Amino acid sequence: MPPLALSMITLGIIMGTLMVTSSNHLLTAWLGLELNMISIVPVIAKQKHLRSTEAATKYFLTQAAASALMLFSSTLNAWQTGSWDITQLNETSSSLMIPALAMKMGAAPAHFWLPEVLQGSTITTTLLITTWQKIAPITLLYMMPNHTQSNIMLLMGTLSILIGGWGGINQTQLRKMMAYSSIAHLGWTITAMSISPNIALLNIVIYMTMSTPFFLMLESTSSKTLQTVTTCWSHSPTTTTTLTLLLLSMAGLPPLTGFTPKLLILDSLVTHKLTSMATMMALLSLLSLTFYLRTTFLLTSTAPPTTNQSMMLWRLKPHHSQAMATLTPIALFNITMLPAMLM
Repeated sequence: MPPLALSMITLGIIMGTLMVTSSNHLLTAWLGLELNMISIVPVIAKQKHLRSTEAATKYFLTQAAASALMLFSSTLNAWQTGSWDITQLNETSSSLMIPALAMKMGAAPAHFWLPEVLQGSTITTTLLITTWQKIAPITLLYMMPNHTQSNIMLLMGTLSILIGGWGGINQTQLRKMMAYSSIAHLGWTITAMSISPNIALLNIVIYMTMSTPFFLMLESTSSKTLQTVTTCWSHSPTTTTTLTLLLLSMAGLPPLTGFTPKLLILDSLVTHKLTSMATMMALLSLLSLTFYLRTTFLLTSTAPPTTNQSMMLWRLKPHHSQAMATLTPIALFNITMLPAMLM
């Protein structure tokens, strides 16, 4: 891609997100989302392959439908209340805005586009879609008066955890598996958004912190399937060990970082007398734990004394990102921050 085009696309993605996060006006937020969407479509379609073209088309159509629903909700709210402020949404407009933002993020039941789009994109683009592209919709969801639609949020969050865990069990493609992992983590975020928005914000930040070094390591080892990930130990045992810890952290096992937001969300649910909901979410998270542990087993199955016949040195990319080295310790062992978060 030419440097000028890359600079314009990068500027559009950044400016679109910043426009949404710094605006209270619904039309300005909608304009920022449109700018964000138009900027990332060429990034998805830059590969000269039919899968990337298909992924870009699916992403564009889905995001356009979500934008139309969001614009209809905004217009309806302005017609009924005379206000374009996102914090002044009435119950009807809020009921339409939440599904629109869920479709933007890829949360269930509007999750159908996310696995296919990620499978047709590069790993770097997959990282961008699962992290940066979720900032703007989650910010709008954070600003909305969600207490009036808590039942919708809880139902959508539980359904996302179920589908995210169930859909990822039979996946052999790492990008599709991480797509369902993203759906499951969005379920935890949406559930917490209606009862404790600050904990929901903490959850999505920690997820982005964990997934960024994971995708960067997949990019450095050129691993795209469960079969190719088994050869990582041959040329980089440190990377394999870190990938294993990151997977266990995303699964939510203590004392790793991923355990922190899940514990806070379950505690908040029990505090609000939603013990049955907390129990159901904890049980459904075992589905996600299944494919996390399966991938962890495949990563460690080739460790000594087991020998691997294929070295696959041609897959190694010697240059590692500084962001990967910086975020990995934070993504693994910030459980020591838990007492400060609870105060």
